[in-house]
Amino acid sequence: MYVVCVTVRVVPDKIDLFLEATLENARQSRQEPGNVRFDVLQAEAEPSQFFLYEVYRAKDDFARHQQTPHYLRWKATVAPWMATPRQGVRHLSCFPDAAGWK
Repeated sequence: MYVVCVTVRVVPDKIDLFLEATLENARQSRQEPGNVRFDVLQAEAEPSQFFLYEVYRAKDDFARHQQTPHYLRWKATVAPWMATPRQGVRHLSCFPDAAGWK
């Protein structure tokens, strides 16, 4: 599995718009054949901070995700609402393995 964790800090008055656009991107991402999971998390103590947890079957699946119309639309839409540039960290899953993801 290939996991991408993205931290996003949003301008406070754009939180609702960011969340709406991000949930739509997540829903469409879940329809991609290579996507296993896409969680959108909002920090309890700091509502303008979000964490996106994305799991793909393979690295190539993530690369294909980055070329989809819904991702490109999301990226362009939310860019002006970010308080700082988003930070993504890519991982290889050690546990669970592919058989452990449903």
